[in-house]
Amino acid sequence: MSVRAPATSANLGPGFDALGMALRLYNEFEVRLRDDGELRVGVEGEGAGEVPTGERHLVVRAMRETFERAGEKLPGLDLACVNNVPHARGLGSSSSAIVGGVAAASALLGRTGPDGGPDRDGIYRIAADIEGHPDNVAPCVYGGYTVAYRDGDRWGAVSLVPDARILPVLCVPSWRLSTERARGLLPEEVPHFDAAFNAGRAALMTAAVCGHPESLYAATEDRLHESYREPAMPRTLDLIRDLRRHGRLPAVVSGAGPTVLVLCSVEEGEADPDSPEITRQTDSIRRRAGKDWDVRPLPVEPAGVRTPSPHP
Repeated sequence: MSVRAPATSANLGPGFDALGMALRLYNEFEVRLRDDGELRVGVEGEGAGEVPTGERHLVVRAMRETFERAGEKLPGLDLACVNNVPHARGLGSSSSAIVGGVAAASALLGRTGPDGGPDRDGIYRIAADIEGHPDNVAPCVYGGYTVAYRDGDRWGAVSLVPDARILPVLCVPSWRLSTERARGLLPEEVPHFDAAFNAGRAALMTAAVCGHPESLYAATEDRLHESYREPAMPRTLDLIRDLRRHGRLPAVVSGAGPTVLVLCSVEEGEADPDSPEITRQTDSIRRRAGKDWDVRPLPVEPAGVRTPSPHP
């Protein structure tokens, strides 16, 4: 069974713990059943030699949780992971692992969605429970641009198709920042004025992404989390201010950081990475970012997690 789960960028400025977008960069997991009940985990790419390769591996934990919820025991497995999503950079690497594990287990349990593909709603519920917040999980499962929320004891999400004139460009630094440290800097309370400001900007963000990209610059303003996290990633906030002030580019912290997300756009047609308008914007980003940042145009992933047919 092969599973491919995309990277994601969450928050998107004002949409703290609610808004997210799937990107065309993937972690890939191959699962083969073993008759002897043993568990073997191999990791290539990001995290190789760093992450656990036994029961504590995040994909294994997600698979076990899914099997236990179904009243089943996790079988013996060979799990091969090819990780392309950078770790601790604000690109949803943990959500990709969790969603990939839940999707693989769901497929092995014979669960499918109405279209015969992955049981996305079931995958989302379990993955969001494991992650604890849905902003990265939702786009990883459903693809596109998502609005995620909590409704009582249930998780909800709406997946929307972003305007084709928008192209995400990522500025990925060489240094890392844990989500726990970034969250630890947030205050327990914020001024009512700031909360109201973000409510308006989050609504504007959905309008901007889904048909009005000319509003992206205003829509990406935030007062709930980015400035509070500056002590942990001053260079990230410096770059965002520079891109916004001098380049008039809609730049935000990707997830918990330290990656910077820039929502580039064209006036007409589709935002192709090689188009003159996008090339001009990307070149400007590279000049302002400097050599310590890996600047990557990454189109939106429309479909989310994928679970191709099992191997014979």
